[in-house]
Amino acid sequence: MLRILLVLLAIFYGLDGYCEVTVHAIFGDKMVLQRDTVNKLWGWADAGEEITITIGETTINTEANDDGSWSVLLPQFPAGGPYTITIQGKNKITFENILFGEVWLCSGQSNMQYTLRMLGKDISKIDRVDNPMIRQFRNELDVDYLPKADLKGGNWVEADSATVLDFSATAYYFGRVLYDSLKVPIGLLNINLGATTIETWMSGEALNPFPQFRDIIEEINDRGKSFEEMNADLESFRESWDDKHYLKGPGFDEKWYLPQYDDSKWSTMKVPNFWEYEGLDHDGAVWFRRTFDLPEGFDADSFQLALNQIDDYDITWVNGVKVGETFGNRNFRNYKVPRSLLKQKDNILVVRVFDVGGLGGFHTAAFWGNSILVGEWKYKAGLPIDTTSFPVPDVPNGSIFSYPTLLYNGNIAPITDLSIKGVIWYQGESNTARAEEYRKLLPGLIADWRQQWDYDLPILVVQLANHRQEKEHPGDSEWAELREAQSMALENGATHLAVTIDIGEADDIHPKNKEDVGYRLALGALQKCYGLDIVVNSPVFKAMKIEGAEVLIEFDHIGEELQTNDKYGYIRGFELAGEDGTFYWAKAKLVGNKVIVWSDAVDKPLAVRYAWSDNPGELNLYNEEGLPLTPFRTDNWPLSTEGKVYNHTPHQF
Repeated sequence: MLRILLVLLAIFYGLDGYCEVTVHAIFGDKMVLQRDTVNKLWGWADAGEEITITIGETTINTEANDDGSWSVLLPQFPAGGPYTITIQGKNKITFENILFGEVWLCSGQSNMQYTLRMLGKDISKIDRVDNPMIRQFRNELDVDYLPKADLKGGNWVEADSATVLDFSATAYYFGRVLYDSLKVPIGLLNINLGATTIETWMSGEALNPFPQFRDIIEEINDRGKSFEEMNADLESFRESWDDKHYLKGPGFDEKWYLPQYDDSKWSTMKVPNFWEYEGLDHDGAVWFRRTFDLPEGFDADSFQLALNQIDDYDITWVNGVKVGETFGNRNFRNYKVPRSLLKQKDNILVVRVFDVGGLGGFHTAAFWGNSILVGEWKYKAGLPIDTTSFPVPDVPNGSIFSYPTLLYNGNIAPITDLSIKGVIWYQGESNTARAEEYRKLLPGLIADWRQQWDYDLPILVVQLANHRQEKEHPGDSEWAELREAQSMALENGATHLAVTIDIGEADDIHPKNKEDVGYRLALGALQKCYGLDIVVNSPVFKAMKIEGAEVLIEFDHIGEELQTNDKYGYIRGFELAGEDGTFYWAKAKLVGNKVIVWSDAVDKPLAVRYAWSDNPGELNLYNEEGLPLTPFRTDNWPLSTEGKVYNHTPHQF
């Protein structure tokens, strides 16, 4: 009887594992779909299941494919709404308050990620915050070796006083300018992560032509497994491996993880560190213990324990309770500890670090989040192993911040069937040490995403702002070289460069003036995508003429005229060099729409540079539209980052 009941239940719920109709995570209440184009709507169900989609007066019938996937193409809709979408199969899904308008992907690293709240914005000083026509989708970040079909999750919200502080600041100001000009709904896909390099946002196909990435891409392709498949393999592997090889030794026998265990005779070590650097020659388990207090006034439901990267495996306990474990020396450890496990003071944190060869230990400083990791820990060696015979599982192992393809596969690949208008891209800080390489990587990303969307996707790029302290003398600058690489991306068709060399901050890599960033991005969109007849480009170098000890500079994109706020017409930011290639600060003055540059230290100038520094200081040359002169150089001499490319290491941040 029980067997018959189970068979009937299997038939009723379906044998393929879907049971109910599901929809891709990008779709939801309050979403914005691209106007005036066909939009694909897709999801999964049992093979052969009949599905009916209704929007407005339109009804579309379809059937799930043999693999359980289904999709329909919605007809073109003009800007407006709201609409209701229903998806009816064995179950019914309803999405309310749907608008059609302009959809933009907002991606990059922390300067795109930074919200109005993170920038310390006062909600009372942000005008017009309540605008249901501006909406943001924020996804749950995911990573994988292979392109994923769906996002991990996410949700759409309207801009209002309760939500707007959690909008990407750059994206919000960009969207607000678009709305003010176009008066149509604006959808902002906020998909980004701080501290990330460009290569983690690129597909394997895009990176494979680069020799420095080929081994990684070939390894991923040869394995041919996703994180989910590898984790399933790990679970099977551990059925016998744990007891025979891994979960054993004196630490478990004597329960070193319990709070009451006496660790008074243990040695101490400063962390983060590799224990080999402290004279400990040991492969296998080393146990670490320390205490920590909760922050004053802590009242959250859980506490985020950031242990960063550990070589190679770890198991972590708090007050005797296991709170997490991770395999892989490039993976980041972030464990959520329930408040019920914690005391205000003297919590006991125990980490069993397990090294399977090479260096072992904690190896990344906690430069964000809590500071529990950094400092003195007590430690004691546990189970030793012979690395020549110890069985090692194959595990997902890649830094979310830099491992090639991971963020693309988890967050971009799943949405390439979504109709969007374009992309705003704010990234580069993490690639400055390899700025010359970025000359090819940024065009590579642009070509990659255009191929994935099968569309000449407009991509608007934010050039890096000024940052760090001003230098006393001219010299090499990785940031200047990265800015040049970004400028060179303008050769790739429907692109726009938003120059921000005038709005940065010496002591903060995250300039607070995101309003001008969004505005300058929006100018490019309004001209290139919506046909407005406006000046959108910063002035750029056109030509130079050497006249004795002086150099006469001409520019493009000057608008009506060039302007300076100096009453004498003197211009800051120029350098000159002669035959010896040494640059000296130069004097410059505006004459009409040209600039004359000279230096008492250079009798026979050969090359000019402008704003060629991490932070060139205050600059004062703009076009009439208020856009600053783009940093440039006239020489083609070797740069400090020449030949520096991605180098895959065991401890990649």
